[in-house]
Amino acid sequence: MSVRNLQHLFAPASVAIIGASERAASVGATVLRNVVGGGFKGHIYPVNPKYDTLGGLLAYPDVRSLPEAPALAIICTPPATVPAIVRQLGERGTRAAIILTAGLGSMVDAQGRTLRQAALDAARPYVLRLLGPNCVGMLVPGIGLNASFAHTNALPGKLAFVSQSGALVTGVLDWANSRGIGFSKFISLGDSADVDFGDLLDYLASDPATSAILLYMEDVRHARKFMSAARAAARSKPTLILKAGRMAEGARAAASHTGALAGSDDVYDAAFRRAGMLRVLATEDLFAAVETLSRARPLFGERVVILTNGGGPGVMATDALVCGKGVMAQLSQDTLTKLDAVLPATWSRANPVDIIGDAPAERYVRALQILLDDPQTDAILFIHAPTAIVPSADIARAIAPLAQGSSRNILACWLGGDAVAEARRICADAGVPTFGTPEEAVNAYLQIVQFRRNQNLLMQVPPSAGTGFVADVDKAAGIVRGAINAGRALLSEPESKEVLAAYGIAVVATRSVASIDEAVAAADTIGYPVAIKVLSPDITHKSDVGGVALDLDSAAAVRAAALRMQKRLLELAPTAHLEGFSVQQMARRPDAHELIIGVATDPTFGPVILFGQGGVAVEVTADHAVALPPLNVVLARDMISRTRVARLLAGYRNRKPADLDAIVWILMQISQMVADLPELVELDINPLLADSAGAIVLDARMRVALADKSASTLDRLAIRPYPRELEQQIEWEGRPLLLRPIRPEDGVAHQAFFNALTADDVRYRMFVRVRELQPSQLARFTQIDYDREMAFIATRPGPDGLAETLGVGRVVADPDNIEAEFAVTVRSDLKGHGLGPILMEKLIAYCRRRGTRAIVGEAMPQNARLIKLVRKLGFDVTPNPADDTMHLRLPLE
Repeated sequence: MSVRNLQHLFAPASVAIIGASERAASVGATVLRNVVGGGFKGHIYPVNPKYDTLGGLLAYPDVRSLPEAPALAIICTPPATVPAIVRQLGERGTRAAIILTAGLGSMVDAQGRTLRQAALDAARPYVLRLLGPNCVGMLVPGIGLNASFAHTNALPGKLAFVSQSGALVTGVLDWANSRGIGFSKFISLGDSADVDFGDLLDYLASDPATSAILLYMEDVRHARKFMSAARAAARSKPTLILKAGRMAEGARAAASHTGALAGSDDVYDAAFRRAGMLRVLATEDLFAAVETLSRARPLFGERVVILTNGGGPGVMATDALVCGKGVMAQLSQDTLTKLDAVLPATWSRANPVDIIGDAPAERYVRALQILLDDPQTDAILFIHAPTAIVPSADIARAIAPLAQGSSRNILACWLGGDAVAEARRICADAGVPTFGTPEEAVNAYLQIVQFRRNQNLLMQVPPSAGTGFVADVDKAAGIVRGAINAGRALLSEPESKEVLAAYGIAVVATRSVASIDEAVAAADTIGYPVAIKVLSPDITHKSDVGGVALDLDSAAAVRAAALRMQKRLLELAPTAHLEGFSVQQMARRPDAHELIIGVATDPTFGPVILFGQGGVAVEVTADHAVALPPLNVVLARDMISRTRVARLLAGYRNRKPADLDAIVWILMQISQMVADLPELVELDINPLLADSAGAIVLDARMRVALADKSASTLDRLAIRPYPRELEQQIEWEGRPLLLRPIRPEDGVAHQAFFNALTADDVRYRMFVRVRELQPSQLARFTQIDYDREMAFIATRPGPDGLAETLGVGRVVADPDNIEAEFAVTVRSDLKGHGLGPILMEKLIAYCRRRGTRAIVGEAMPQNARLIKLVRKLGFDVTPNPADDTMHLRLPLE
């Protein structure tokens, strides 16, 4: 289910209140009063057999006696009555209902179902959408609909607010009203039995009454659906989220460092970042952030200059910026010289730019203009403390035009109360984000920075680097299956390394042996020095039991170390089973950094990948970043950049920078492994040694489990990875041609493909004349959500040996997979060679497999080639006089 029939929920022509009452303080009485008093213009039908009239309206004994099927029903009756009422509403023709009643999840009916499930079963045959149960309801101020038992109405506005918490709904509503904040939709989700975050994000993303979406979340239940909807919503409008439950109650019991480190809040953070959303940490920040983002200009960098008339506020702002990992701009010598010419000799001559407390309005204007002209300045934080010398309002009037006309972000902080009230109003009217303290202003700027980073990540087109490494999937899967068939959940270190090696990841040569004599023989073969480690399925961290010995340079040293390990293991873990030892070549890389790369399985979002600083103290340093697979070059680099160890990897003093490309490559290989091996539950590569010569795995540990045979291999992933199984090699005009799904890495080839189209072909495809693709458009075409959209490209090597795109066929399904809208474009110089029919047939076959009911499209009447093609394929072609287009439709049922 998704957006189907949600229009009846948010724009109903009539409302029935099932369980309406006049009993004081009852939910039924409150809802009736709110619906009647909210100004709703449609028909209102109170339903309760105890009354003839309610609230001045004719009351009805039951659903069947209503004069029409209500578009929306609000149910506030006892739990046992709800499933039957839902069924009656469905039979009558109602397609949306709000269930305010609580307790449906804990009570069962005669068939042993929870009442919650019984209500869902009753609604399903009629596609009757349910909001709730156990919710406060919802408000749509634009149509005067208050379908809730909240204590007050909402003001009309352009923000949509969705909350899982009923208590927060009423609190935020009261808080927003006191500040004059209005809403397009104000929604309490309750238990989300049917309508959930994913459904609402899909609906609100295309809602013209909504300019920004605000979410209060406690958990996500359908990760794939949420991620698809969130990524689509965040592309179209600011989507901000306040997630409760940030602090973990305790470390996760896990067989690896990764499993312990990848806490659920880290995973939620990774999901929000990947979706292009902005997470805030307080309710007030939620609304402040959307106000700031609505006024923010594009960011071309993150370097900030602080302009102030007082040293103290400047220092406070600097502290807040540095602590928030912001970037202070370094003023150029040319800028310093220009400022010297207009500022007193006592000015700070540095950032923050302190222009002294007696500054007249003209000094502010000159300093601000010089800073705006500085190429090393990306944003300016203006701070003013009131003085008796110059009225603050005069300064605001002087700088407002300059700030209003600037392409840079300027944020204003007016310290004080009544003395600066007019100055704040002047700046706000000029579109300048305005704050009361330096810390608030800095926090707002950092929100802009983080939001733009997330948006850039969402829209980024990775470079066209090689991504087609060849993995020996069969060998890796065989090792995993062998362990599972033997009843083992943990692979040995050598087995884990074999799996990694099957994916082309460099590992230190390692041999598994069963006895001390075999360990000595293996060391003689590998060559000294060597390291040896205990092999035991009962030991999670070998160093905890003295199970690691390094730099052994002789057979005697190996024998002595193995004997010590045996004795130590018996003392510290007498029940542990010793299977033998692993012997490995000693890696001599003195300048290498110890890193960790791993995989953990989150109960909501499925597999996640972790990267950070490694070593035995990895939980103590807690320097790591988490990301959802699949990864590409851009996402992997972003992941590395979010750790503290990234600064060390960049090199310092006489230490050369590490080979970041090698680390990125391994992250991508691990991402592919996650997609290929559904049995993989946890993986620890610790340490991974990385230096300027590359990266190599010293130690690895893997936990596996039998995969769910009933589910698709990829169902466990929150984001569907590249569907390699849809690739198809065909012969076309005597040469091989590859039909495959588009990838983010196809950005360069796709730009070249667009540039090769004639102006008319571009107009036929986009319905307007477009000279060039903007970066955001290019990202939108190449970074697709494979779960709801598919774009097949026809590609082959060009004259320069690089892959070129010859044609593209695209379908975008609605969230319910009822209809999929198609588009097909062939490079202009290749028309008439049969490529269009090939791509169309590929799209049709794909949609049939997915169970899509119909393929639809629009074409300009002049696009004769396309119209002739689809007619041959069985499409119905009908004119649409309203917009002078041709409507194309192919039923697939």
